[in-house]
Amino acid sequence: MSDSYTIAEVAKHKDDANGYWLIVENEVYDVTKFLEEHPGGAKILKRYSGKDATKPFWKYHNEHVLKKYGAKLKIGPVKESAKL
Repeated sequence: MSDSYTIAEVAKHKDDANGYWLIVENEVYDVTKFLEEHPGGAKILKRYSGKDATKPFWKYHNEHVLKKYGAKLKIGPVKESAKL
């Protein structure tokens, strides 16, 4: 889990061929194997895959959810992108 990822790298992971990754609080989570376990269904995770899902995540979840599932799904932080 020492790797860090750019937003562009995360954006590539939004389908069956590349897996499903999303960002919550500047951390990247691989939810590919969690799709069928998600109580809200796979559809919602697929909708936000490849994107920053922080706002919708906190709308429906609390810190307990990150504590329970975060460690097994987190793959690394988001890299700082270059400022133009």
